[in-house]
Amino acid sequence: MTQTSNQKIARAAGTVMIAIVLGQLVGLVRSILVASSFPAHELDAFSAANRVSETLFNLIAAGALGSAFLPTFTGLLVTEERKAAWKLASSLINLVTLILILAAALVSVFAPQIVRYLLAPGLSADPAQFQLTIDLLRIQSISAILFGVGGLVVSILNAHQVFFVPQLTAAMYQLGQIFGALVLSRWLGIYGLAWGVVIGSALFLLIQLPSLFKLNGEFSSSLGLANPDVHKVIQLMGPRVFGAAIVQLNFWVNTNLGSRMAEGSLISLSYGFMLMLMAQAAIAQSVAIAAMPTFSAQHALGQQDEMRSSLASALRGMFLMALPASLGLMILANPIVSMLYQRGEFNALTAEMTAWALTWYAAGLVGHSIMEVLTRAFFAQHDTKTPVLIGTIAMLLNVVFSLIFSRLFSTLGWMPLGGLALANSLATALEAAALFVVMRKRLGGIEGRHIAQGLAYASIAGLGMSLALGLWLPLAVGMNRWLVGLGGVAVGGIVYVGISLALKVPEMQMILGAARRIIRR
Repeated sequence: MTQTSNQKIARAAGTVMIAIVLGQLVGLVRSILVASSFPAHELDAFSAANRVSETLFNLIAAGALGSAFLPTFTGLLVTEERKAAWKLASSLINLVTLILILAAALVSVFAPQIVRYLLAPGLSADPAQFQLTIDLLRIQSISAILFGVGGLVVSILNAHQVFFVPQLTAAMYQLGQIFGALVLSRWLGIYGLAWGVVIGSALFLLIQLPSLFKLNGEFSSSLGLANPDVHKVIQLMGPRVFGAAIVQLNFWVNTNLGSRMAEGSLISLSYGFMLMLMAQAAIAQSVAIAAMPTFSAQHALGQQDEMRSSLASALRGMFLMALPASLGLMILANPIVSMLYQRGEFNALTAEMTAWALTWYAAGLVGHSIMEVLTRAFFAQHDTKTPVLIGTIAMLLNVVFSLIFSRLFSTLGWMPLGGLALANSLATALEAAALFVVMRKRLGGIEGRHIAQGLAYASIAGLGMSLALGLWLPLAVGMNRWLVGLGGVAVGGIVYVGISLALKVPEMQMILGAARRIIRR
């Protein structure tokens, strides 16, 4: 039974990973186009304005409501209470839509005060940039409504083991921005990119509707204010909303501090974080998204041993994939950023700033990946309080670290935006460690020897990979930047896989076996 669950997660994770990688590739194309098309001061305004819609989305639908809704919805489905499940889904969709419409309206009305006093006071020194940020904020607030409903639909489809289409939503969102950058910007400039965000959020929702309708769910117009299942989700959601607010507070602090730094700091932080998240999405989100319905079902059916085994397998996989990715991004940060972005309006200085941010963000990739899986395990157990409590402490530390490290980096003569990235990585690592300790105690162990063996394999292979990249970079001096970047990725990948095979790592042998079967077919 346990093996079947692990295989089920692995197959689903593979499907999700394909969709996520596709979305990340489209997102990479979008970021390259945007970086070369708009000057740094306009992108700083765009990045700051986009923070508000992302905050609304994460507070209401993505991390908060989704993490409370999915376990409850899945529990109703596996106990064959289909009618109650769809009543819950309908009510929450109606509530989310209403709440986000009101929130977007308030953001539009108070946009000047939000930008001046909370979001990016450093941008208010330039009246033109200040007004631009306000205008972009008002346009992009519309996207929060569409994202909110779309985020709930993602959870509904995932609960029915439908993973591929929901993960294509990211690609649709990026395509909207590509349309804004390539077409609308010819007439509207940076405003065209903002409207591209709105178009992308609409595509985010629309692409899921055919799959949703195939489920033949019974939808209603009720808000479900008397529905006990709605009350349960709201009760579970409360701590998670608080935790998500603390996380978003950290991003707002970084935006606030970054707006006071050199021009281009905000967009450099955004692009550095995005490149780290691309790796994290492909590695961790695919496993976490695929695992959560299984975790939820195992918890609902009282299968603690099975859940322990499934979680241990997922965490071991995280170390084997995230550690080499972290080391590779840190060592190859400069050639990767230069290769991808240094053209047009994205000059050498902005590329250097982005690579510096990426170096310190990449240091936290392992922590981000481990945390992604562990938080889903807590949510599957209908426990939103524990990860929120730990996350709150970690994010408050993040704020303190941000203030300390940014000043320390300035004192050392380093670019201070790197201190903001390091603060995020350190706080996330501490959060992941605390979550692991608590979950290990709750499950009576998480097969620690099995996980430690995976970490040892990853460390040995990662060390060999790092030495190989250390030799590659001096040899590649003077080469075309694409050869330096792609060559480094190839060298690192080949060495890591080779050492892993020499160590007879089971997961690597399984992946190669699956690849051989696909080729034979």
